Order: sequence, then C-alpha cells, then structure tokens
Amino acid sequence: MKQERKMHFQEGRRAQQQLENGFKQLENSKRKFERDCREAEKAAQTAERLDQDINATKADVEKAKQQAHLRSHMAEESKNEYAAQLQRFNRDQAHFYFSQMPQIFDKLQDMDERRATRLGAGYGLLSEAELEVVPIIAKCLEGMKVAANAVDPKNDSQVLIELHKSGFARPGDVEFEDFSQPMNRAPSDSSLGTPSEGRPELRGPGRIRTKRWPFGKKNKTVVTEDFSHLPPEQQRKRLQQQLEERSRELQKEIDQREALKKMKDVYEKTPQMGDPASLEPQIAETLSNIERLKLEVQKYEAWLAEAESRVLSNRGDSLSRHARPPDPPASAPPDSSRNSGSQDTKESSEEPPLEESQDTPIYTEFDEDFEEEPTSPIGHCVAIYHFEGSSEGTISMAEGEDLSLMEEDKGDGWTRVRRKEGGEGYVPTSYLRVTLN
Repeated sequence: MKQERKMHFQEGRRAQQQLENGFKQLENSKRKFERDCREAEKAAQTAERLDQDINATKADVEKAKQQAHLRSHMAEESKNEYAAQLQRFNRDQAHFYFSQMPQIFDKLQDMDERRATRLGAGYGLLSEAELEVVPIIAKCLEGMKVAANAVDPKNDSQVLIELHKSGFARPGDVEFEDFSQPMNRAPSDSSLGTPSEGRPELRGPGRIRTKRWPFGKKNKTVVTEDFSHLPPEQQRKRLQQQLEERSRELQKEIDQREALKKMKDVYEKTPQMGDPASLEPQIAETLSNIERLKLEVQKYEAWLAEAESRVLSNRGDSLSRHARPPDPPASAPPDSSRNSGSQDTKESSEEPPLEESQDTPIYTEFDEDFEEEPTSPIGHCVAIYHFEGSSEGTISMAEGEDLSLMEEDKGDGWTRVRRKEGGEGYVPTSYLRVTLN
C-alpha cells in the first residue's frame, strides 16, 4: 500500500506538470501575439505618415506599406496561434480538474479504505489473540499463586545446604599455650591462627589449619586440577563428576577400539572392502587415548579417595571434639615431653603440607561453584523409543515421555535429561527428539 500510494502521488504530479507546461506555452504565445500586434500597429502608422509626406519618394511609401502588410500578417498568425494554444490549455485544464484529479483521489480513497479495513482486521485478530491468551495468563498467575503458597523455606534451605555444604570441621576450643615453658611448648590442635615467629603448626599428617571466617572478604582463588581450592564436600562432588565423565570417555574409546578391530578383521578376510593398514593410525590413536584416560581415571580415583577420607575425618573430628569437655587451660599438650630436637626432626621428615591462604573465606570457592552448576533446563525433548537405564548414570524412559533437557550431547551419543517425577540421568541421543529453548 505504501508503494501504491507513492505511485498515485507520482501520477498526480505528472498530470500537474503537464498542465503547468501547457500554461507556460499559453503565456509565451500570448506575449508573442501582443508583441506582433504592437509591431504591426507601429508599421501601419509609419506607412500612413510617409504616404501623407509630400517629400517622401514613391519607393519609400511602397516599402513602408509592404512592411506594414508583413507585420499585420505576422500579428494575424500570432493571434491564431494564441487562440489555438488557449483552446488547448482550457481543454487540458478541464481534463485535469474534472477527470484526472478525481480519478487519482478516488484511487487514494480506495487505497485508504482498504488500509482501514486491513487495520480493523488486524486489530480484531489482536483482540482475539489477547482474549485467548488471557485465560492462559490467568492460569499461569493462579499456578504462581499456588506455588507461592506452597513455598517451604525450611526444606528449600536444607536442600541448598546439602547441595553446597563445605564439609569443613568446626574448630575446637583455643587451648592455653604456656610461654613460661618454651622447650615444652607446642601449638594447640584447635587453634585457628598461625604460630608466632614463623614456626609451622603441627596439624596431624600433612595438614595446616588456617582461619576459615565464613563472612570474610572474598579473595581470588587459584583453580587447581584436583579442586583442592574447594571445600571438602564440594571437592568430593566435583571429583566424582570428573571421574564419571572420564569413565564415560574411556568406555567410548574402548568401544571405538573394538569397532576398529572388527573392521580390520573384515578387511583382512575380504581385502576388496578396504586396506587393513589404513586403520592402524586410528587404532594407535585410540590406544593412546585409552592409556591417557586410564591414567586420568586412576588419578581422579586417588584424589576422590583422599577427599572422601578427608570428609569423614572432618566429621569424626568435629563429633569427637564437641562431644568431650574442653581441656583445662593449664593442661600440657600430649607431645610436650618431646624436646625441640625431636620436633625439628619430625618437621623435616614430614612432607610439606598443602598451604592455604589464611584469610581466604570458606564460602569464596563455592560461591563461584553456584554459577558453574546451572539447574534450569536448556530445552525439552520427547522419547521416541523406550529405554531401560540399567547401567550407572543412565535413567529409564518410556516411549512418548516428555523430558527436560539438562545437558546436550557432547559427541559421545548420550544426553542428560530430567524426568517430570524427578530423577536425572543419561539416555541415548538417537532415542530423543530435542527442542532447545
């Protein structure tokens, strides 16, 4: 309609331009007729004056009469041309105002009426869509109201605590350190601070206890491969996750190796299907990946065992420490009978403990962990086939079941989903019809 409107205006401008050109031609012919009339009248007066002059020759009189006749003839032609041009302009002007312009205005009116009709239809469709959506919105608001009334803050907070608990043991009572007996002085096992004069604390097998203020200022932590920068419970969860991922990758490489071996056997039995030597680089690469993943699995298993023992140790220390009454201030540490020489020998024989920043708050690490573990679905999917999740990490699903997509396929043929009644796990990607948000 915008192009149609533009075309009608251009048509009107062209018709008006033609009428303006006709008016200019009329004005030119009118001025020419006026000029020729003045010239003819002047020539006639000159001829009459010479005819009455007794001193004028006959030749001058004849020449003046011829000039007057010529000017009169030119004025007559200009008159006829002016009359024809005037008649043509009046005809064009009547056609412009009584035919062309009404037609153009009728076209513009028809276009605008069609535009108004379409706008009315559009607003009608909009109103119908809004009326259809209003019940859905009302239902959503009602569901939000029901969900708001069903909020269980106690349960939600317990779920959050269980998901992100640190696993650190609570510190025990600060013991009295007797500086009057320098040879027998030893740092307490429950002290939160560091000993003076730069001497390391004895914290059991290879550990140093540092201050863990829950509400301290956050410092930037260095992320380590074994997640030792995280609290014990969070470290255990992340190591378990990494171990499961490495195990899946290892199983995938093993399956690929078996497939390559079978293909090589087929090529050896039927050489026309392919060259067995062409599979050697792929088999070698797969074996290399298997060895690398086995080492990584062993490494993560060792780290996970250490983290689990640390969590259990912290739980046991915390329970035993708070179950017994506090020691009297004057009690001597259990190793006070040892001299400084034996202490130096023990300190030098032990491996250097893993140092931590003393002012690093306990919650700094898993504040960042919140951002790395999204819990909202990234899409939804429908099960095309039935699947029975019998192995660890998988989940069962029925044909036609609607599922929430939690993690896309990373190339291993498995997708992590969540069922409506609860429970997450991996299912084959080829068994799903996936739609991302």
